[in-house]
Amino acid sequence: MSKENWPPLSPIRTGLRGRCPRCGKGHLFKGFLKLADRCEACGLDYSFADPADGPAFFVITFGCLPSVIFALWLEVAYQAPYWIHLFTTFPILLLTCIPPLRPLKGWIVNSQFFYKAEEGRLIRAGESDRAAG
Repeated sequence: MSKENWPPLSPIRTGLRGRCPRCGKGHLFKGFLKLADRCEACGLDYSFADPADGPAFFVITFGCLPSVIFALWLEVAYQAPYWIHLFTTFPILLLTCIPPLRPLKGWIVNSQFFYKAEEGRLIRAGESDRAAG
């Protein structure tokens, strides 16, 4: 297989495992959330990747929000002292917020590669003909 002919890989499968979006073998991360400069297996440059706040948005929406609702329910229903929150709410908050960040970031970066996402730009009148041809 030549270097220009890579099979399309699922962004979910490779992203959640933190693997290269092109070859599926190299590592995407060099730290917990720090992206590597390039793939050690195929040499793909990861400078195209810009997940921005996407992973944090999903974690806040689907992790933090239910945890905070749980904390509020616990407080209103039982008027729990702070030490109860320390041993219940705080671990739930940590477990629902930190572990999903890395797989979500990998999925977003791999989706950018798979779908060839790039920064949007305006096409002015007359440019659409040149862009299509």
